Amino acid sequence: MSDMFPVLDLRDTERGPQARAEFLDRLRAAAHDIGFFQLVGHGVDGAAELLDLAREFFALPQESREALDILDSPHFRGYSQLGRERTRGIPDLRQQLDVGPERPAGTPGPGDPAYLRLVGPNQWPAELPALRPAVLDWMSRLTEVSHRLLRLLLEALETPADFLDAVVDPDPQVHFKLLHYPGPATGADDAEGQGAGIHKDLGLLTLLLQDDKGGLQVAVDDGRFVDVPVVPGAFVVNLGELLEVATRGYLRATVHRVVRPAPGVDRYSAPFFFSPRLEASMQPLPSPYVSAAGGVVHDPDNPLFACYGENVMKGLQRGFPELVARHHPDLLAPAGR
Repeated sequence: MSDMFPVLDLRDTERGPQARAEFLDRLRAAAHDIGFFQLVGHGVDGAAELLDLAREFFALPQESREALDILDSPHFRGYSQLGRERTRGIPDLRQQLDVGPERPAGTPGPGDPAYLRLVGPNQWPAELPALRPAVLDWMSRLTEVSHRLLRLLLEALETPADFLDAVVDPDPQVHFKLLHYPGPATGADDAEGQGAGIHKDLGLLTLLLQDDKGGLQVAVDDGRFVDVPVVPGAFVVNLGELLEVATRGYLRATVHRVVRPAPGVDRYSAPFFFSPRLEASMQPLPSPYVSAAGGVVHDPDNPLFACYGENVMKGLQRGFPELVARHHPDLLAPAGR
């Protein structure tokens, strides 16, 4: 399993030309072959403290969490109760807090792209004041790691390392979730429900912090799902659909899911999503690997858009139908595919 999900040490890029070249070779192979790997040596500390804050947040009284209800946010920010978000139309049996770039609420006009409605403020619990600075600092540090890793991916593909700077600078669209997967009660009727359903991520890179409970599974070529091992101190990294688009399918945005924990077990995790600016569009990378690629596999049930804003709105319209109906009813018809 370690061969399937290689552990890459970011410090190897600074240990001389040979170590850097070997790191780039392993990075390219992992991104092409499976689309998942484990990243250590990233220099980001505070993971245990962040997961402790997640446990504190989800232990707040229900009314405190519901005061941050995502259904009250036209910007898709806030708390989701168990089953609020859907994957492929099926409720995900997890609780979550969705956080994006902290911005004043935008005022899109008629004819403006729908994705501009995502610009706005987050919702934070007054009872846990330590959460806001900790999460925003975490997002800032992971933005730096993600940009560095993106440049290394381009270097591994023999593409100028700054080729995608124009789509992520100066304001990448980042997204962060605190997640709680409660295991079912012993003998409960919902024991077979999904933690997070089968899906691909939408943007460029995902860096996942997970606790020691496991549960993340990745689809391999024969259709089997295999468990991603828990590696202490590592981020699980996977690629999003826009890198698949930009590399004509050479890099893989791989299907994955999260299975529910065992009865009585609680799983906590914190995925960070690094993506282009909302209005940015992806262009094919000038790479010999890309030019020889066969192209993206088209799924009629999951159209891919080169513009990140359009791609992320596709996912949100499907994931939060109640929110869309409340705040954006004009988007209901396009989402019905």
